[in-house]
Amino acid sequence: MVTYALALGAIERGTVYLSQYPGFGGKLLFLACTGSVFMASAKMLDCVRHENAKKDDAEAEAVPAES
Repeated sequence: MVTYALALGAIERGTVYLSQYPGFGGKLLFLACTGSVFMASAKMLDCVRHENAKKDDAEAEAVPAES
């Protein structure tokens, strides 16, 4: 849901850039807006992976080792 909201905002901002800066410059700014969504989504997925690994480590430390 967060990625979808980011994408909607990026496309909206990109279309404003296309109307304000016609031509190649507007297209580059539009591309930058959409590229930022990919970077933000990758960062969110990386954070989830990090949290899961931290949780797994905490659970492994909590379980006593069997002799």
